[in-house]
Amino acid sequence: MHPTITTMQDVVAKGDASKIAPLLAEQVKFLPPTYFATWTGRDAVAAVLGHVGQVFSDFEYRRVMGSGKDWALEFQCKIGDLDAVGVDLITLDNEGLIKTFEVVMRPHKSIGSLREAMNARVMRDPAFLKHKAALS
Repeated sequence: MHPTITTMQDVVAKGDASKIAPLLAEQVKFLPPTYFATWTGRDAVAAVLGHVGQVFSDFEYRRVMGSGKDWALEFQCKIGDLDAVGVDLITLDNEGLIKTFEVVMRPHKSIGSLREAMNARVMRDPAFLKHKAALS
């Protein structure tokens, strides 16, 4: 398995943006499951993923599939009292950093709960507000 993928499994669920950032390419693109928009840039994506790690509980990767630059990591978690499953679709760049990170999840009710929890967290985080321009 690629070392970036191995490290990512350890740090993303812990919600520590400072440990997530070094795994990301400078112009990384993050496509969340909660809305049809893209976050761009290392600092903004690390901040988003840091908050996600605080919203998810009982997070566990169930399967990892892929090789080379393309990876799919199936996970399960809880968002409040709701169960969710999803897949992180990751593409690495030539340096082995994450250049694209897309998340697909189900069920719909859990995604709604994730969106509400994330909005509540980021609106209380003054440091996060500077990243609004990274959303397109």
